[in-house]
Amino acid sequence: MNVSELARQLRVTPNELLDRLPGLGFAIGRRAIKIDDILADKITRKWNENRRRERMRSSLMKTSSRTDMRGEPIALKPIAVPAIITVRELAGLINLPVTRVIQELMRNGILAAQNERLDYETSAIIVEELGFKAEPAPEKTGASITRDDSSQDRLKEIMDSEETHNLKARPPVIVVMGHVDHGKTKTLDAIRKTNVIATEAGGITQHIGAYQAEKNGRKLTFIDTPGHEAFTVMRSRGAKIADVAVLVVAADDGVQPQTKEAIDIIKAAGLPFVVALNKIDKSDVDVDRVLAQLADYHVQVEAWGGTVPLVKISALKGIGIDELLEMILLVADMNPERIMANPNRLAIGTVIEARVDKGEGPVATVLVQNGTLRRNDAVGISGALYGRVRAMRDWTGKQIEKAEPGTPVKILGFKVAPAVGDIAEVPEDLKTLTTKMKTAHQVTESFVAKKQMEAPLEEGAKPKNVFSVILKADVLGSLEAILGMLEKIRDEEVGVSIIKKGLGFVTEADVSQAATASKVIYAFGVVPGPGVAELAREKGVEIRKYKIIYELQDDIIAELNKMLKPKIELVNLGSFETLAIFRTETHRQIIGGLVRDGKIVGGEKARVWRKEEPLGDIDIEAVQIGKQKVKEAAGGTECGASIKGKIKVEVGDRLEVYHEEVTERKVQIPR
Repeated sequence: MNVSELARQLRVTPNELLDRLPGLGFAIGRRAIKIDDILADKITRKWNENRRRERMRSSLMKTSSRTDMRGEPIALKPIAVPAIITVRELAGLINLPVTRVIQELMRNGILAAQNERLDYETSAIIVEELGFKAEPAPEKTGASITRDDSSQDRLKEIMDSEETHNLKARPPVIVVMGHVDHGKTKTLDAIRKTNVIATEAGGITQHIGAYQAEKNGRKLTFIDTPGHEAFTVMRSRGAKIADVAVLVVAADDGVQPQTKEAIDIIKAAGLPFVVALNKIDKSDVDVDRVLAQLADYHVQVEAWGGTVPLVKISALKGIGIDELLEMILLVADMNPERIMANPNRLAIGTVIEARVDKGEGPVATVLVQNGTLRRNDAVGISGALYGRVRAMRDWTGKQIEKAEPGTPVKILGFKVAPAVGDIAEVPEDLKTLTTKMKTAHQVTESFVAKKQMEAPLEEGAKPKNVFSVILKADVLGSLEAILGMLEKIRDEEVGVSIIKKGLGFVTEADVSQAATASKVIYAFGVVPGPGVAELAREKGVEIRKYKIIYELQDDIIAELNKMLKPKIELVNLGSFETLAIFRTETHRQIIGGLVRDGKIVGGEKARVWRKEEPLGDIDIEAVQIGKQKVKEAAGGTECGASIKGKIKVEVGDRLEVYHEEVTERKVQIPR
C-alpha cells in the first residue's frame, strides 16, 4: 500500500503520518513510499487506538478540571482499580449500573460487553470520567488458602500438621506414563474391563482421567496421562499427585522420546515405579534390547540386578494384568507412610481436570487427598470461594454423598471452572474467603507468560510474520497443552499469536474478532454456538474443528510453512567478458565475448559489472558458439549470448553468471 493512500485513510497528510509513526513504535523512514499491507493494518489499528486514547484523555482533562458552584476543584473519591477488570466488575466497584459504564465506554469509542476485560489505563480514564479517582489496586497477600504451582505445598503443610494416630491407609494413587501408542490406555482398559479407549479420538488420551480399580479387596486410583509430547505439562502434574508410577514400554518399540521424558518426570517427583513391558505377545520382540535401553537411562530392573520391578504384559490379550496389580500393591506397601490420610477432617485435594459443560456448567474432577468431601461443602481455591458441592459423581458416573481420601470425584456447583492443578479446600470459616476468582483465561495467560520467561527469543529475533488466531478448547488441560506446544515454535521469520483463548463454544464475538485477524478460529473439542457458523461464512472466517491435538498442531505448522519464504542461495557459475554488441532491442541484446572462467549457461542469471560497479541483473536467454546454439560454454571459449533485462550492456562489461538455489523452508519444533 502507498503511504499516501494510508495517510488518506487515516485523514492526515503523508508527512504527518511519517512524522508520527516512530512515536507509535514503527521504524519507517521519512522517504518511504510503500508499506507492506500487514504492517499497514497494524499501523491503522495502533493509530485508531492512539486517537481514541487521546480523545479519552482530553475528555478526562475536562472531567478532572471540574469545579463546584464556588469555583473550587471537586475532590474525587479514590477507587482501587486492578490491572485487569471486566466491565461488570468495574460497574460494581463504583456502584453504578453496568449499562452506565457501557454507555461511557461507547461514548469514548469502545464497544465492550459486560464480560469484556479492560486494562488499568482504560479503566482509570472511565472511572475518573464518572467522578472517581483511580488508584492501582495492591497485590493481595496472606490469603488463607494459597496458590502454588507445585500443587503440593498446601497439602504438605496440612499432612505435616496431622497427628499420626489420626492417619489411616487410603487407596494408592497410580500414574500411568509412557510413549504415545505404547498401550497405556489399553492397559487401564484391561484393568477396568471397560473400553474407554473407544471414546478417545484417534486412540490418544486427550485429558487426564482418574479411575479406580479393585484388587484383593483393596482399591487403587489410577491417573491416566496423555502420551503425546504436547502434554508435558499435564504429565508433570499427574506425577506430582501420585504415589506410585507405572512406566509402560512397548517391547517391540523400546525406549522412545516420551519414555525418556516420563523417566525424568518420575525421578524428579521421587516416585517409586514399576516397568510394564507391554506387547510381550508379539513375535518380533527383543526384551534384552529394551532392558539395555532402559539401563542407558539409569533404570535398572530387578532381572538385571537393579531395584525396579518389571512385569511383562499384553494389554490387548489381558496377559500379566493381575501380576501388574499385585506388583503395584507390593510397591505401595513398601512405602506405607506416603499412603496415609486423615478422613475425619475437612477435605483438600487437587483439581485433575476442569471444563465448562453445556448442560452442567463449570465442572471439575478433583482427587481428594486428605479429609472427606461431602455434598453441600463449600470449596475454596486460592483464597476465593469457588462454589459449593451441589452434586458429586464417582468415576463410573454414580451419584455419591461423600468422597474419602484417594477418591477421584466429578464436582458440580462451581461458579467458574478452576485451573488444573489448583488446590481445592473446604474452609473452616467461609468469612476467610473472598469472592474474587481467577478465571481460566487469567490462568492460561499466566501460564503463557511463564513459558515465555522460561524460553525467550533472542534479542531482535521476534517473528516478522505472525499467524494470528483464536483458540477455544473444551477443557483447561487441553488449552494449556496446546499453548505449551505452540511455545515450542521458535522461528525468526514466522510465529503464532493467540489473540484470544478460552473454554467453551465458539461465539459471535470470537468470529467478529477473528474477522480482523487471520480469519481462523481453532475449536478443539468444541462446536460453534447457535448462528455462529452462518456469521462466520458472512465474515469469511474459517472455524477449524479438531479432536486430536497433533492434527491441530500439523495444521498450524502447515499455515506457518505457507508464510515462510524459501531460502535462496546464489551459486557462482562463471565470468564472461563482453567484447562486442551485435544487436540492441528494447530490453533485449545479442552480445559476444569470452568466457574467462567457469562457464556461461543458458537460462541462468548474471550480474553486470562496469569496472568495479555493479549495475544490476539480467537473464541469459540462450548461448551460441559459432552458428550452433548450445546449453553452455566453458571457460576459454568465445561465444555469443542473447540477454534480457533493463540494463544496456556495453563492450568491456563483465557478466558474473550465477544460479539461484531455492530451498524450501519449514518450521521446526524442537523435540
